[in-house]
Amino acid sequence: MVKTIVKNGLLIDGTGSEPKEGQIVVIEDNRIEFIGKEEDFQAKGDETVIDAQGGTILPGFIDTHVHMMLEYSPIAERLATPFSFMYYQAAQYLKTTLHAGITSVRDALGTDLGVKKAIEEGLIPGPRLQLSINALTITGGHGDGYTVSGNVVDLLPSDYPGMPSGVCDGVEEVRKKTREMLRAGAEVIKVHATGGVLSATDHPEFTQFSLEELKVIVEEGKFRKGIKVMAHAQGAEGIKNAVRAGIHSIEHGIFIDDEAIELMLENGTYLVPTLLAPVAVLETAKETGMPETAVQKSREVIDAHVESFRKAHQAGVKIAMGTDAGVMKHGTNLRELGLMADAGMSPMETIVASTKTAAECLGWEDRLGTLEAGKLADLIIVKGNPLDDIHSLADNDVIQVVVKDGKVEKDIR
Repeated sequence: MVKTIVKNGLLIDGTGSEPKEGQIVVIEDNRIEFIGKEEDFQAKGDETVIDAQGGTILPGFIDTHVHMMLEYSPIAERLATPFSFMYYQAAQYLKTTLHAGITSVRDALGTDLGVKKAIEEGLIPGPRLQLSINALTITGGHGDGYTVSGNVVDLLPSDYPGMPSGVCDGVEEVRKKTREMLRAGAEVIKVHATGGVLSATDHPEFTQFSLEELKVIVEEGKFRKGIKVMAHAQGAEGIKNAVRAGIHSIEHGIFIDDEAIELMLENGTYLVPTLLAPVAVLETAKETGMPETAVQKSREVIDAHVESFRKAHQAGVKIAMGTDAGVMKHGTNLRELGLMADAGMSPMETIVASTKTAAECLGWEDRLGTLEAGKLADLIIVKGNPLDDIHSLADNDVIQVVVKDGKVEKDIR
């Protein structure tokens, strides 16, 4: 098998260590064989060479909170769109995400096992997927598409083969729904532990599910080889309930208080902040037909969201990059790094949150997240040094080369 040598670039390996000049990355098949000085590798001369042209070589980025089957659109448009059309749209979303430098994602509801299979078998290009299938929610809670008109308008169709409805109430219903998600192929369980910005009949600070119900979800995941639970949790009480129940990651975390931070530190709970989500709601409300309730709630929470992120980061809570892509356009994911930097992270910390820590959050740290010999060959090459301007990564043309599993998926050098 012909090997590939990536050379002539600054190396940022994802561990947080200082960038290195004069390093090469050698890929054999789909794994990294060697990283080090060029003179320390015995090349045969028949290797394929990827010239970074003075740019920066990084691990492929990981977005731990996306919705690959949707981009928010007006209700009338959704009602006029045939069911199967969403799969063709998703194929484009997946390619766009990969070309933005995101080589792995955790899908936070809406993507079924067939999409993952299509990527793995090479039918369509896309990032590596970890699936939640659908999110568990209470009747009338975030994720229940019931509207004040009495009609049900879900963001995505649900309760079709491979996509069980997530609405459930009471311990035994919750247990059964968790098992249905696992049966459908869930690799992580998603639960709505509070209300949210986009739902019409609740508020981000409303608490959903009892502590007992949340514990049952965690318990069922543990029965299946330690499958973890991610919780949409925005209000302080819902966040604390989720952490006390043993939930692995808090998504959004808009109203984190000091007690919640202490609990997260004690339990090693991850925060996936999605700072981009309310920003995008305000930016795209008119274009996408966002309901006025969502716009109002976004204005209400946006400052608290940034402050909660800042407090959690300063306290040492583990932070993994996630965006809620699908609420906004796919391919804009790396704007999140600039927002995290604006809220107090160093540029290098944002990169680590998007590589090493994100891989740990997904339980994939043994194969992804850092550039190390033996790990899967997921890497990107970007123009310039992103540490000089972390916001530059939001421009997809800055992402020059994307390699996933040893295969070049994008090359615009």
